[in-house]
Amino acid sequence: MKLTEAQWQIMNALWQNWPATARQIADRLGDEVDWAYTTIKTMLTRLVNKKCVKETKKGNTAVYEPLLTRQNARQNALKSLANQAFDGAFGPLMHFLIEDQKLSDKQKKELLQTLEQGGERN
Repeated sequence: MKLTEAQWQIMNALWQNWPATARQIADRLGDEVDWAYTTIKTMLTRLVNKKCVKETKKGNTAVYEPLLTRQNARQNALKSLANQAFDGAFGPLMHFLIEDQKLSDKQKKELLQTLEQGGERN
């Protein structure tokens, strides 16, 4: 499930506290974006169609809750990045993160611990 940048913003606002109305989501986005309320409603409809968000009616008001977890969204985004920029290989992606992004020693240690724990799950 690939999200656009705008959809990430909507989802992040929804993940903050849900269920939420479009008005509540718009308030959370605040000055971050310069979108009309109707634009937010349109993006929510698209997220419903993608099965990322569930819409239920409470009276005349639509209430939204995420079906896609933040963790799954991140996994999908990382897989997409690996496929597009690293020919689907995670090794070169990890090398890039470690070498080119100048991780701190603490971050490198945490990454190594995570990799070691991931190997134990298999």
